Parts: sequence; structure tokens; C-alpha cells
Amino acid sequence: MRKFLVVLDDSRECLNAMRFAAMRAAKTGGGVEILSVIPPDEFNHWIGVGEVMREEARERIHAHFEVFAKWMRDRQGIEPKLVIREGEAVPEIIAQIESDTEIGVLVLGAGDDRKGPGPLVTQLSRSSGSLPVPITIVPGDLSKEKLEAIT
Repeated sequence: MRKFLVVLDDSRECLNAMRFAAMRAAKTGGGVEILSVIPPDEFNHWIGVGEVMREEARERIHAHFEVFAKWMRDRQGIEPKLVIREGEAVPEIIAQIESDTEIGVLVLGAGDDRKGPGPLVTQLSRSSGSLPVPITIVPGDLSKEKLEAIT
């Protein structure tokens, strides 16, 4: 089964990437894997405080994931899988792709403001030629209707 890998973060563009991945997976018989990366600098405190912060970050991720997972289950019939990794985003995304041979496409949402498409799109598109899977970049200003039409 081909899986669509989507990165879960706090960005607005994440929503369109989630929708696109779920719709494509539903239409192609694939699956969705949602990756959330906890940056290491969040835990540079005393050991006890760092552990509490790490657990709080995981709880936030699970709560955020459940919102998307419910929509995917209810609207697309897809049961997504959540993966949480700790480290720098780009190396962890690449490591996840390399560790799961069922991942067939990396889906990223692009920002639609003057700042550009976003740091993940910028960094990963530079190395797209060496990635083991293609990248699908979903425009940030794509309406739900247009998104449904192209999937």
C-alpha cells in the first residue's frame, strides 16, 4: 500500500496538505501517515522540566492529530497513522521516508503570503532530486472546492 506522508505542524498550510493527502489516499486505495517533529531546543532545560515539556508536546500533538484523524475517518474513510519524532524537521522527515518503504509521496502545504512557501517547502524542494519519493506541494490558497476537483 502506498502511503502519503504529511507533516503536522502549527502552520495554516498544513490543513490543505492533510486534506489533499486524505482525498488522494481515499481515491487510490492508499494510506496516510502523519509525521510530527518535536524540535530539540524545546527541551534544553533541567531534566525533569524537559521531560514534562516533552510529554506536554506529545499531548498537544495527539490532540491536534485527532482533529485531522476524525475528519479523515468520517469524510474519507481513511485511518491515518501518527508518527512523532524528535529532532530537526528536515532530517527527521527524510529519516522517516527512508525508514518506511511504503511511503510513496511526501505532501507539503505551501504558504500563501509574502514570506514565501514556508521553511519545509523551501528546504525540501532544494533537495528534492535526492529524495527517495516525489514531493507534492499543495498551494496554501487552494479552496476546498478546487482541492476536491483536482484529487
